[in-house]
Amino acid sequence: MRHGKTFNHLSRTSSHRKALLANMATSLILHKKITTTTAKAKELRKYVEPLITKAKDDSTHSRRVVFSYLKNKESIKELFGPVAAKVADRPGGYTRVLKLMNRKGDNAEMAIIEIVDFNENLLKDTTAKSGASKRTRRGKSKVTAPIAEVTPEATPEVTPEVTPEVTADSAE
Repeated sequence: MRHGKTFNHLSRTSSHRKALLANMATSLILHKKITTTTAKAKELRKYVEPLITKAKDDSTHSRRVVFSYLKNKESIKELFGPVAAKVADRPGGYTRVLKLMNRKGDNAEMAIIEIVDFNENLLKDTTAKSGASKRTRRGKSKVTAPIAEVTPEATPEVTPEVTPEVTADSAE
């Protein structure tokens, strides 16, 4: 019976699933972003986030524990180096799953899973937007940034165009 076993088995045996998640976690750590199915991305998030938490404590024991999961020396170096340094102040939520279109061949739901602090495009957008607007409970945006003043020199002169009136008599 499978009472209380709530994780997704991904239609694989236990050893195949462990190998799959270890290889995907290694790819995620080395490349910072991978594209996979949504089910695999959600399972990978549950697999890799505790490893990133362990990497924040750089000790021999935590390195050995993480190595027992990943079995790849390059990914261990990357995880305990730049990745742990970037997420050191974050209390959790190290990965982000973004859903994509369905795959063309078999219509599988696809997703991108990435480590949050390594997406430069999104970091640029959030720094540009910070302080510009604030969301309220109703979903309307409340502007907190000062509004630029409009000067008469900056506004162009608008002249109304005269259009000839069409009447019933002139249309005949």
